[in-house]
Amino acid sequence: MGYKQITLKVPTLYDDDLLRKLICGNLQISEFSWQIEVKSLDARKRSDIHWLMRIGVSSEEITGPREPRTEKLQIPLTKRNEEVVVTGSGPAGFFCALLLQKAGFSTTLIDRGSEVDKRNSSILRFERDGVFDPQNNYAFGEGGAGTFSDGKLTSRSKRITREREFILQSYIEAGAPEEISWMAHPHLGTDNLKKIVKNLRHQYQQLGGRMLFETMLEDIKVSSGRVTEALTSAGPLRADALFVAPGHSAFETYRMLIKKGVAFRPKNFAIGSRMEHHQEVINRIQWGRPELPGVKAAEYRISSGGDGKHQVYSFCMCPGGMVVPAMAYAKTSLVNGMSHFKRDGLYANAGCVAGIHPGDLAGKEVSALEALDCLEQLEQQFYLFSGGYDAPACTIRDFIDSSLRETSLKSSYPLGVKPARLWELLPQSIAVALRAGLVDFTRKMKGFDTGNLIGLESKTSSPIQVMRESGGLCSGFENLFVIGEAGGYAGGIISSAADGVKAAMHYAGGNRP
Repeated sequence: MGYKQITLKVPTLYDDDLLRKLICGNLQISEFSWQIEVKSLDARKRSDIHWLMRIGVSSEEITGPREPRTEKLQIPLTKRNEEVVVTGSGPAGFFCALLLQKAGFSTTLIDRGSEVDKRNSSILRFERDGVFDPQNNYAFGEGGAGTFSDGKLTSRSKRITREREFILQSYIEAGAPEEISWMAHPHLGTDNLKKIVKNLRHQYQQLGGRMLFETMLEDIKVSSGRVTEALTSAGPLRADALFVAPGHSAFETYRMLIKKGVAFRPKNFAIGSRMEHHQEVINRIQWGRPELPGVKAAEYRISSGGDGKHQVYSFCMCPGGMVVPAMAYAKTSLVNGMSHFKRDGLYANAGCVAGIHPGDLAGKEVSALEALDCLEQLEQQFYLFSGGYDAPACTIRDFIDSSLRETSLKSSYPLGVKPARLWELLPQSIAVALRAGLVDFTRKMKGFDTGNLIGLESKTSSPIQVMRESGGLCSGFENLFVIGEAGGYAGGIISSAADGVKAAMHYAGGNRP
């Protein structure tokens, strides 16, 4: 049985019969099996938009080597009398706990929020009645912030091949579509993720893992550089090791860790607003037509040098999605984006953000605590402007011209928008950079200035970063790990999950005192 990889140009609308015919014609063989390995949309020429597919073909008619084996993650399995506590059920925390449970540890995974169905009910009530739930929202609850997002599974992280394969296969076994293993830009969508995180939880519990919802990590007990107990709202938990993965929004957890001597430093991050267009506008810009058979909705990724000091770029683009209220705390205001797997909503949205250092934002050199304070104050200022959870907004054209002319704005944002001079609400250096970037975006994508800018986008990543050793171990501690977006070394579902897997593998492999 021989094996060969081929690359095919395939129409956007195709079926398996056509694919088989193309493979047969390319290799001149009649009996074979195949597997799509990579599938990406080539839209460089509007007159010739197609899928590019790399396909692995196996056949007795092919001479040559057999199909190469996929390098898999080898989890060291040994029964251990150790109690490990993991906080936060987002991608980093969950996959860390799952791997450690598979490796033979007794793990307890805690989350300050509720299980996903109760969390979803709280979010729907918030969007309907404006009643904010500090325990269950777009930031906190089962699955973390990623559960209510576009569910992108792309990552620029290097050397995570085995970790990525383990994560994707786990998602597929929990009900994710198999296409995530071959799409160049895979995504799950919020509708899928709400089912997947529940299925993953059941799998983890069947392995013997314990999961405690509505349980907040309030403090830690430390002796001679070792964590001995996790002090939670449900009582103390013995911790032979503690993995902290609360996401980038849990400011009180950051502050507690800093108070306990965990070293953090400010780092570069990005802030701005969220851009929103009718999806058809983006389709026409990218494809030259309102729709494309076989493709859900047009995407874009765009960047600019901004004002020459701060790079401006699109962030977390959600085709066919909606802008959502992403605040983690009451009386703050910030936005993000989400979409369903079909990406069939009327609007497209993406962050429009500029890179900056917390010290530049504050106008002085700042500590990690001061960086958190500075960002928290900005999120509170956007709330105070509106006097509630409706989001300040303006058109892109008005932002470019610094003139608020259009006051009747339509948006997918569920809590409503309030006309605002966003260029005055944002820090001045950010507003200047965004204006230059938006002019550049409009030059590159004709019609881009017909969209709106909505609210404050402040959660692209954490503004601080933990000082840590190999495997995520916190400097100065023997058994404390800060992982995922909370650590400041990862961003997004895959890189965060991989960070949790790597930390778990480091510990499970005997790298512990």
